This record gives sequence, C-alpha cells and structure tokens, in this order.
Amino acid sequence: MYQKLISFLNQHYRRYHDWMFYILTLLVIALATGLAIHITRDKNEQELINSREKEIYVSEFTVKQKPIYVALQEAGLENREVSAIVDKLNSVTDTRKLQNQDQYSISTTTDGKFAMLLLHKDLAHYFVADAGGKLIAGISEVEIKTRIKSTAGKIEGSLFNSMLKDGVTVPLVVDLTDAFSWTIDFNTETRNGDEFAAVWEEHYTTDGKITGQDLVAAVYKGQVTGENYAFYYNDEFFDETGKISKKMFLKSPISFRGVRITSRFNPRRLHPILRIRRPHLGIDYAAPTGTPVQTVADGTVTFVGNKGGYGKYVEIRHANGYLTTYGHLSRYAGKTKKGAKVKQGDTIAYVGNTGLSTGPHLDFRIKEGNKFVDFLKMKNRNSALRSVPKEQRKDFEEMKTLYLKALNEARAANQPRPSTAAEAEE
Repeated sequence: MYQKLISFLNQHYRRYHDWMFYILTLLVIALATGLAIHITRDKNEQELINSREKEIYVSEFTVKQKPIYVALQEAGLENREVSAIVDKLNSVTDTRKLQNQDQYSISTTTDGKFAMLLLHKDLAHYFVADAGGKLIAGISEVEIKTRIKSTAGKIEGSLFNSMLKDGVTVPLVVDLTDAFSWTIDFNTETRNGDEFAAVWEEHYTTDGKITGQDLVAAVYKGQVTGENYAFYYNDEFFDETGKISKKMFLKSPISFRGVRITSRFNPRRLHPILRIRRPHLGIDYAAPTGTPVQTVADGTVTFVGNKGGYGKYVEIRHANGYLTTYGHLSRYAGKTKKGAKVKQGDTIAYVGNTGLSTGPHLDFRIKEGNKFVDFLKMKNRNSALRSVPKEQRKDFEEMKTLYLKALNEARAANQPRPSTAAEAEE
C-alpha cells in the first residue's frame, strides 16, 4: 500500500505541483493582506488618538487686558518656564516697550504644555515656539502694499472737518497744511467755498489695515490765498514752477487742527479777567489742551518756566533781532531746555490753560528789536528761494504731469453732475 502511494505521487507530482503552489501563494497573499489591514487600522486609530492628545488650545489677549507673563502663568505654566519664554521673546523685541493695543496669543496642548506665543506689534509678528523641547524665537514681517488715493472738496466751516472724509486721516490733513505752511495761514485765510484737492500714497496690510498715508500732491484755491500747488519731490514740496520758497517764519505756531484765533494784536483790548483796558501785544489761538505748539523759525531757547500771568512760558531768540514767546502752556517738549537750538517747525510745547487764562489757548507774541509787532501783518518774512536742480528738471516735470492728472481727476469727480433734460422736466 505504501509503495502504491509513493508510485502515485511520483506519477502525478508534476500535474499537481503548480496547482498546489498557486493555492499556497493565494493563502499567503490573503494572510498578508489581512495582517496589513489590521496594522493600518491600528496605526490610524493610534494617529487619531495622538492627534487628539496634541490638540492645540489658543487664547488671545491685548497687553491692556493682561500682561504676557500673567497669561502664561494662568495657562498653567511654571514660573521657571514663564521666565524662559519671556526671556526668549525679549531676544527679538523689547517687551518693556509694548503698548496697550498690542495683541498676542498663547497656544497650549490639552495636557497643558506650551506650544507657541505669537505677538502682533507694530508691523511685525514675533513668536516663541517649543521645538521638540527647545524654545526658538523669530520675527515675521507683515507685507505692506501701496496704492494711490485722492480726494477733493470745498471748505465748509473748516479745512479740518471738510477733509475728514473718504478715508483721510488727521496726519494727512496736517501734512497738507505743512506743505503750504509758508504760503497759507489756515487759521485766518480760509473761507467757505475755497477748493482743495489732495493725492497721497496709502500703505496697507493684506488684511486691509491702513499703516500710513504720505501726501504727494495738493492744490488749494482760495478767495484770499489764490491758487497754490505743492508737489512732493526729493523730500521737499515744490510749487508748479519747480520752486520752493521757505520763509523765515511759518504762518502760524500751530499746525492746523481746528484752532481759531480768539484775540488779535490790539493796543486797547479789554482784558477778559482783569476787566481793564490794556494792550494785547500778541495773538491768542484757542485749541484743545495738549495741541502741539511749534516754533515759527530757527532759534535758541532763552527761557523755559513759569512767568506770572503767562503761566508756563517759552521764549526763543531768532536771527535778525527777532524774539517769539509762547504762553499759557500745559507742558514742555522734552528737548525744550534753556540754551537748546530749535529748528523751524519743531514742537516745543503743548497748549494749556496755565496763568491768567479763561480757557485752553496759546498766547503767541513776536518782538522785532525791542518792539512787539503784529505777526499777522508782518511783511518782512525773508525768503530763501530754491529750484529743482537742472539735471532733475525732466524727472520733476514727468512726475508733476502724473500728479496734476490725478488732482484734476479728483476735482472733476467732486463737481456737481449737470442735470439732464429729463431730470429738469421732473
């Protein structure tokens, strides 16, 4: 029997060999596939568990709401770790100079481990992150884009209120008044119906936040002032002829911010507090407390301190025997010290209500030699005339052409649309 079995296998081995090989191969493949599916399922389940374990929680604050170190402590971090994180942040920015509006976020895992601190300050993002148990810090700059914008309108009440529209900011209004500071006194020479137009570069972030506005061209057409142009070129404002005329004195000690003159130069003014007639040898500019006061010309500070009815007071000596005084101030600028050199337009102090005063205002006076004179009627305002250099004239003219086009388009867009015949019939 045994010999017959052996003989059968020897006779039929070749017939069944391949068939048995295929069956065994299929069994191995099936077993391997099942095992792979099981391993993959376990791996996916483990990854899901791990991802849940590593879920990140983010808390957001402003510096005013909560100091950074307090938020880190409240996130459950130990004092040693809090100190290390703050020290690391200080390696890329000075946390002592943070402002109340600065924003930051703290990210932690579900098991309370620190993941990241992200600080939004000025135009940059500062971060501290945990990289495998080691703290790293860095800076990511915010992308800034630039676009050209313009506006035009007519004076209704004041230039300040008339321009605060169409996205115009207070600094841009001030830039416009500064561009004409030697030719127009916006405190005394503006009239209702005067026309203005401005073109500026507007800088903004990708999320739409405006970061700055730089005036590049402006025109002011007034009943008293006539038509005046200003084009920004090589860090200066030139007129349409390519000339710039810097006079010895600015037109006003206060850059336009809605101020008004409440008392002029008057030899027989009735004093509002003393109720007696006495000369008022200066000009009173009413303005909110804290409004910057600027020196009208280059000079040297000769007095800083309290002076009787003038309250807090500054005196500046200028070339050609001129002296200017600034009274009723609230405080002085940091650099305003006796003997300090100041440049035309520098902020020297701030409007206040000190001394004999009925309200916040600046008492401004100018003396020529030993005699006080009416600043608004002064004719002797020496000019220093300069022109665009000859080799840059072509470049200036090309730039001016572009800006003139933008100004004219803004002015045209501001003109009333003429009514049609159909609208007239209605």
